[in-house]
Amino acid sequence: MRTGRWLCCALGIALSALALSSATAQEGAGAAVPTVRDGQHDFDFNFGVWTTHIRRLKQPFTGSTDYVEMHGTVTVRKVWNGRAQLEEIEVDGPTGHWQGLTLFLYDPKAHQWSQTFIDSAAGTFSGGLIGEFKEGRGELYAQETLAGRSVLIRGVWSDIKPDSHHFEEAYSDDGGKMWVSYFIADLTRARP
Repeated sequence: MRTGRWLCCALGIALSALALSSATAQEGAGAAVPTVRDGQHDFDFNFGVWTTHIRRLKQPFTGSTDYVEMHGTVTVRKVWNGRAQLEEIEVDGPTGHWQGLTLFLYDPKAHQWSQTFIDSAAGTFSGGLIGEFKEGRGELYAQETLAGRSVLIRGVWSDIKPDSHHFEEAYSDDGGKMWVSYFIADLTRARP
């Protein structure tokens, strides 16, 4: 009789464990896997022609607040059905006419954008910034050498509205604790 009770008890425990294991497996299978947001259209606000006012800090990390001011036009067009865009910059400032070209590319696997800049005076590509948009704010980062020092670069798109937005690039030489804004652009959509 004791053996029968023991077998019944063991069988009850085994069935309970099996039921619990099955319920846990079903619960795990039904749990929603977090979806990665498709950011392919994050830069759509940027398409079109813009007037721009740019301030560029002459000497970052010196404590100087001496900025060069430039005014001009930024033209942005869609490439590859929006997975890329080409931005042409033409501005005039105290030292004359300046042109730049920016290529933005979307990586659908990483769900991130890259930004590569070409200065017409240098004729070479800059290292690309990489990042994404969260809650209407785009942040892209890179590392580069400035005056022999390794620095972080952060590009930020903010205050995005249908007819205006703000772009700012900043350097950090302390691993991102403090940032020095060296390129500030306010853009307003040009009226046809």
